[in-house]
Amino acid sequence: MNIAFLGTGIMGAPMAANLIAKGFAVAVYNRNAARLGPLVEKGARACATIAEAVAGADVVITMLGLPGDVEAVYLGDDGVIVHARAGAALIDMTTSSPALARRIAEAATVRGLVALDAPVSGGEIGAINAKLSIMVGGDRDAFERMRPVFEAMGTNINHLGPAGAGQHCKLVNQTVIAGTMLGVAEGVAYAMKSGLDPAQVLAAIGTGAAGSFLLNGLGPKMVSGDFAPGFMIEHIAKDLRLASDEAAGMGLDLEGLSVALRRYASLREAGRAREGTQALIRSYV
Repeated sequence: MNIAFLGTGIMGAPMAANLIAKGFAVAVYNRNAARLGPLVEKGARACATIAEAVAGADVVITMLGLPGDVEAVYLGDDGVIVHARAGAALIDMTTSSPALARRIAEAATVRGLVALDAPVSGGEIGAINAKLSIMVGGDRDAFERMRPVFEAMGTNINHLGPAGAGQHCKLVNQTVIAGTMLGVAEGVAYAMKSGLDPAQVLAAIGTGAAGSFLLNGLGPKMVSGDFAPGFMIEHIAKDLRLASDEAAGMGLDLEGLSVALRRYASLREAGRAREGTQALIRSYV
């Protein structure tokens, strides 16, 4: 399959690299063309426009930043829906709006295309190691046809239901992360304020019931003040806003989600938008 990959940032670049490593022919496009160099060195074909990238592609994959970016890239006058060839599969792996995923799927069907929403979890490390969890919504047959593509990027691959179901599942994931990150940050803050060695505390509790990827992976970074991003605050704040809006529409009052959203939004507004999610500790100490 010929694949067009649009969006080669922290997550997209290693995902595209893994597709190349599995032998797929990959054309790449990014608004900042300077980011394409390392992928070209691995064998990708750099493209100057969306139209050039998707021309002749069997599969178009997007890994973008915000729902507005997704809408523009797919539904814009010069976007993917306009330029993709008939029969192509469109896979948006951005965390975005379930309603937008349904709109894209409907627009794709009109033009003889098929669209899947397939957001991921696992962060930069998961993307680099091709061990992402991939949550897919859309046509089941299309999902099965795209399984080899997904398997080049992830290990836990699930079809959740019709268009939008993948996005809903990812927002569940982000809701769980929100509550867990609050617990990790509050625990680290407690350890610091009580006079304990927080690194020793994390070692003591990390193999017990409190242990988790977030505690054991990001807790030490909170303690050491390492706020380099694996996943940026501006992106978690966006995801939590999406989850909060969806929850409100369903009549759910999710207090942990609301608190996490408020704290991350505050950090973003304080100029820390591009720090890692572990910088949540800054709102406590």
